[in-house]
Amino acid sequence: MHRSPFTRRFQRRGLAAIVGLAMAGNVQAADLWTIAQDALANDAELASTRSGFQATEAARDVQRGTLLPQIGIGGSVSHTRTYSSPAQGAAGRVQEGAEELGAGAPAFDQDDTVNSVGISLDAEQALYDPTRRAQLQRAEREIDRDALGLEATQQQLLFNVANAYFEILRAHDILSARRAQETAISRQLEQARERFEVGLIAITDVHEAQARFDLARAQRIAAEGAMQVSFEALERLTGHRYDSIDALDEEVPIASPQPADREEWVALAMANSPMVLMAEAGIEVARSTLEVSRAGQRPVVSAFANYGWADTDRSGTAHQSESQVGLRASLPLYTGGSTQAQIRQSGFLLEATQYDFEAQRRDTIQQVRSLFTRVNNDVETVEARRQAIISNQSALEATRSGYEVGTRNIVDVLNAEQNLFNAIAEHAEARYDYVLGLLQLQLQAGILGADSIQAVNAWLSDEERVSLELPDEANDNPVMNIGERPRAPS
Repeated sequence: MHRSPFTRRFQRRGLAAIVGLAMAGNVQAADLWTIAQDALANDAELASTRSGFQATEAARDVQRGTLLPQIGIGGSVSHTRTYSSPAQGAAGRVQEGAEELGAGAPAFDQDDTVNSVGISLDAEQALYDPTRRAQLQRAEREIDRDALGLEATQQQLLFNVANAYFEILRAHDILSARRAQETAISRQLEQARERFEVGLIAITDVHEAQARFDLARAQRIAAEGAMQVSFEALERLTGHRYDSIDALDEEVPIASPQPADREEWVALAMANSPMVLMAEAGIEVARSTLEVSRAGQRPVVSAFANYGWADTDRSGTAHQSESQVGLRASLPLYTGGSTQAQIRQSGFLLEATQYDFEAQRRDTIQQVRSLFTRVNNDVETVEARRQAIISNQSALEATRSGYEVGTRNIVDVLNAEQNLFNAIAEHAEARYDYVLGLLQLQLQAGILGADSIQAVNAWLSDEERVSLELPDEANDNPVMNIGERPRAPS
C-alpha cells in the first residue's frame, strides 16, 4: 500500500495523538491536559474532518478497484409464447389443396410455447488505461493532502482548547481585580459620606466617589459575564461541563521561546506547518488532475473473456454454449474539443494552486516572525506589569496618606486606586498573553502537539481552582484597607 511522506508524517505525529484517547465523563475539576483529551475525543469539527479523511482513503480503494479484473455473472429465465394466424384467403387455398392431396396441412391458427434458460459469465481486465491509472494517482495525492488537513485541524483544536482554558483564567483574574476594586471604592464612598456628614469635605467629593463606585460595579458585572461566556466556550469544544479548572501557578517560567533565533522558527514552519505542506500537497493533486485530463486522449486496451450457455424445452433442440476470448482497444479521435478544454482547465487550476501555496508560505512566514517578536515582548511586558503593581501600590499608599492630612483630595485617591487595579488586571492579561502567544507560535510552526499541552499543563496548580460559581459578596482584601474611620474635628 502506498505511503507517501505526507501520510507517514501524519501517522507519526497526528494519529498517535488521536487514537486511544479515553473519553472522559463529566468531571468536577479538570486540568488542561484532561480537557484537551476530552476535546480530541468529542469535538464535532475534528470528528467530521477525520470521517472526511477516511472517505478519501475509501475513494482511493474505489479507483484501485477499476484497474483490477471486473467479473460478472448473469442469468435469465424466460417464457415465450408464439401465436400465428394465416390470412383468410391463404387459409382457403390451403384447405382446397389439403382436400386434393388428402394431407393434414395446417389450415388454422398456430400457438407455440417455449421455456428457456440462460447463463452468462463475463470478465475484463484493463491492460492499458491511462485515465484510470491517473485517477488512482490523484486519489493517492488527495490522501496526502487530507492527512495534513486532519493534522492541521487537530493542532488548531489543541490551541482552541488552550485558548478557551486560559481565557477562563484571564476572566477570573480580571474579575477578582474588579471585585477588589469595587470593595475598595465602596469603602472610599462610605468614608466620603461620613466625612461629608461631619463637614470635612464637600458634597462634590461624595458624588465623585459615587460615580467611581458605579463604574467599578459596572466593570465587575461585565467581568462576571465574561467569566460565564468563557466557561461556555470550553463546553462547546468538549461537550462537557466543568465545575472548576486548575489555575495558573504564580511561578510560571517566563522565558524567550527556544530556539532563540527567529529564522530558525521560520525554517521549522516551512518543514512542519501542516497548512504549508497541505498547500504544497494541493499542487500535487492539481498536477494529477492535469494528468487525468491528458490521459483522455490516449488509447485504452483491455482483455476480455465471456462464456454463455442456453437451453430450451423445445423438442429436437439441444442446449447451446459459446465462449469468447480477445482484446479490445479504443482511441478517441474527436470529442468536440472537450478533452483539450479539460486540459486547459486543469492547467489553470494547477497554476492557481501554485499561487495558493506561495500565499500560504508568505503568510506563515509573516505570522511566525510576528509571533516570535510578540512572545519576546510579552516576556518583558510580564515583568514590567508586575513592577507596575508594586509602583501603583506605593503610589496609592502615599496618596491615601496625603488625603488623610489634607494634601490630596478624593479624586487623587480614586485615581490611584483605579490605577492599581488596572495594573493588577493588566499583569494577569500579560501572563496569559505570553502563554497563548507561545502556543500560537508553536501552532504556526506546526509543532503544537500533546507534548506542548502537557508542558503548559505542568504550569498549573491544583491547589487553586477556578470555579464558575460567582459569590454574592466581594472578597475582602487586606491590602485594600483604607485606614481608620474618620472622626469629627474637635
